[in-house]
Amino acid sequence: MLDDERAPSPEETLRVIEEQQAAAARHIYIDPLVLYLPWGVAWLLGFTAYFLHYGLDGRPYAPISQPQAQSVLMIAQLAAGAVAAYGITRMNRQVRGKSRAQGAMYGYAWFAGISLVAVIAIRLGPLLPPQETGLLWAGAMLTIVALLYMAGGAIWLSWQMFFVGVWVAVVNGVGVLLGAGWHALLTAVLLGGGFIVAGLWLRHRR
Repeated sequence: MLDDERAPSPEETLRVIEEQQAAAARHIYIDPLVLYLPWGVAWLLGFTAYFLHYGLDGRPYAPISQPQAQSVLMIAQLAAGAVAAYGITRMNRQVRGKSRAQGAMYGYAWFAGISLVAVIAIRLGPLLPPQETGLLWAGAMLTIVALLYMAGGAIWLSWQMFFVGVWVAVVNGVGVLLGAGWHALLTAVLLGGGFIVAGLWLRHRR
């Protein structure tokens, strides 16, 4: 038997497997900044605007109207959603079969969830006081984000993604109970700032 036809040793086989796994990971890798930083910036800007409008005791800290604060938050979240959808789509293009179908359905779920929340808030918002209208928009949107992060963690067996969804749900729930001003402050600091820090930290670890 020629040398180049000999069976590879266990060490060589393991090295080839590790190289292939590393290449596949690089191919489908999504920068954590793409998944976390856009949402962090959106929530930091949007909910800071809400906090300045509401204040903790019902007295605004700055002359920002509710429509202005809502516009800042909605535009920032739409931009964040577009960036996140791009990241998910990019990952989904690298896989085939069942995993690809899972990724596609997950992406559609984001669009459907956010669209449905917008419809509900537009329909019910005018029936509520101004502060409660803002809380409806913010609380419902964050509920969708929390549930979809947890669902994504279940789909891809990622405890990290699942617990991010749990954290969003906890902060959102506590904020809704405390009121519009507190909800805006907690979301801006703990979710907006937290997502920015998480994205930078995960990128550094990578």
